[in-house]
Amino acid sequence: MEVAKILHMNGGIGDTSYAKNSKLQVPVGIENNKGNIHVASTSPLDVIEAYCEQYERDFVNFLKLRSIELVKGGRMVLTVMGRKNEDRFSKASCFLLEPMVRALNGLIAEGSIEEEKVVAFNTPIYCPSPAEVKFIIEKEGSFTIDVLNTSEIHMDSSDEYNVTQCMRAFIEPLLVSHFGDELNMDQVFHKCREIFVSGIAKEKTTCTNVVVSLTKTN
Repeated sequence: MEVAKILHMNGGIGDTSYAKNSKLQVPVGIENNKGNIHVASTSPLDVIEAYCEQYERDFVNFLKLRSIELVKGGRMVLTVMGRKNEDRFSKASCFLLEPMVRALNGLIAEGSIEEEKVVAFNTPIYCPSPAEVKFIIEKEGSFTIDVLNTSEIHMDSSDEYNVTQCMRAFIEPLLVSHFGDELNMDQVFHKCREIFVSGIAKEKTTCTNVVVSLTKTN
C-alpha cells in the first residue's frame, strides 16, 4: 500500500515540498558560544535563547508546509531527538555531540586547527522537550496531538561503532562545509569513538527521542 494513501498526503514535489524546504538553519547571534558547538551548560543565555527561537520558527514552518501536503484528517508521526524534561543540558539531549566537542577542542590543543575556526562552528541542532513540542504544535494550529511521549535508547560499549557512524552521518557534511580540507575526517571520528568509549566505561548513556502522532484539523 502506498504511503501517500495511508497518510492521505497530497503531492509533495512543489515549492512547499519537504525536499525543497529541509535545509538546516543555524541560529543568528551565536558567535560567542565558545567551547561548544550546541546548547550546553556553559553556553551564554543569548545563545540558548537564539537556539530555542530558531527551533520554534523552523518547526512552525515545517508544520505549515506539511499541512499543505496533507488533506484534512491526514496523519503524521514524527520522531525527533529530544529530552524528557525541561533540563536543556541533560546528558540524554546532547550525548552524541559531546564527543565531537571534546575531539575538536583536542585538535585545538594539538595545534591541528585554529581555535577561531572551531568557535565559529555551531551545529543546527536543538533537542526539545515534550512540553516545547506540544506548545509549538498548538501555537501553529494545523494539527491536533493524538499521542505525545518519549522513548529512550540505552547505550553501552557494544554500541560504540553504531553511535560513531550515526554521529558521522549527520555531522560530517557540516564539518566538511565549514572546515573544508583542514580536518582529516577519519581522524576526527576516531577520536570521537575513543571519547565515547571512555565515557561509557564510567556511566550509562541514554538517548531520548520525542515521539508525536498528529492529525490535520483544517
